[in-house]
Amino acid sequence: MVKPTFADYVRLVYTLFDRFAQQQAALAHPGHPFVYKHKVMIVFFVIMQFKRIFQFETQHTWLEAHPDECQDLGFEATPHRTTLSRRYTALYQLLQDFIAFLGQYTQALASIFSRENLYEDKSLFKAQGPVWHQSDRAAGRIPDGLRHLDTEATWGKSAYHGWVYGYGLHLTCNHAGFPQLVQVETASVSESQVIDEKATDLVTTLSPTTLTADNSYTQATRIRQWATQGVALLTPALKWVKGRYAQAYHHFIQEPANAELLAKRRTAIEPMFDLIAKVIGATDNHKQLPIQRLAKVRTALTLATLTVQIAMIANNIWGVPLHNISAMMAAFT
Repeated sequence: MVKPTFADYVRLVYTLFDRFAQQQAALAHPGHPFVYKHKVMIVFFVIMQFKRIFQFETQHTWLEAHPDECQDLGFEATPHRTTLSRRYTALYQLLQDFIAFLGQYTQALASIFSRENLYEDKSLFKAQGPVWHQSDRAAGRIPDGLRHLDTEATWGKSAYHGWVYGYGLHLTCNHAGFPQLVQVETASVSESQVIDEKATDLVTTLSPTTLTADNSYTQATRIRQWATQGVALLTPALKWVKGRYAQAYHHFIQEPANAELLAKRRTAIEPMFDLIAKVIGATDNHKQLPIQRLAKVRTALTLATLTVQIAMIANNIWGVPLHNISAMMAAFT
């Protein structure tokens, strides 16, 4: 089986980003233009992600030690560590927009990228460093000896791991797990809040036939509002059982096609969280992050999501199993 090379992946990212940039007038940076192009920085940070190099001083040292690779990527000079830190932190919105663009762009490539039926879920990632117990956090008190604490993380509850001190990745993907939208918040931010913030993009821009989610996304008002706009929000609705509207909804989700979508929810979206965790090396039981602070965690998780997207697009082109990210990891390391 022929697999894509590092050069193939870089060329693919650059080509896709150029097409994205053509559609994004907002990319025009006011004032002096960037010395280092966005697409070059993205590929560089993907390399560092796979090499597990998250400290900006170490990234700068790596660039100085690899002048040929630096030149091949398109760096005209070696960026300072403060430049790397600043650009990394500022990438979040750009990566969100690029991910959304690829969700749209791939519609013409293959039916596997269809967004007729979408899925939504949240996964918790443990903050790097020790946990900050809620009683101390509420009082703004850091106990003596508690070093390297990420004070921006918050507590959230996972059905699988219980309470987790960290951050939440809110992901929208299609039936094959291909990401469409991503948002990163601290762990305490609820699924209901985020899906309301995503509502315009979900209902108006993506405009799927259905969006399937777990019980935490159930809200009668939301279900009815989306239905009037042509999008069926499918959830188990375990606690919404009384009244004629609830009974009608339960009859609706028990229809064979809808019941099948609900049954496939876990296999469609949950493996994607494992792939994203694998990309950044967060493979322990609670998916502990390799970086601290909300701004940087946002970039880390959206960059990992973009990486999975690129791997899936490349896999489709080269005939590699869709969810296989090992080929990309090998090429970049």
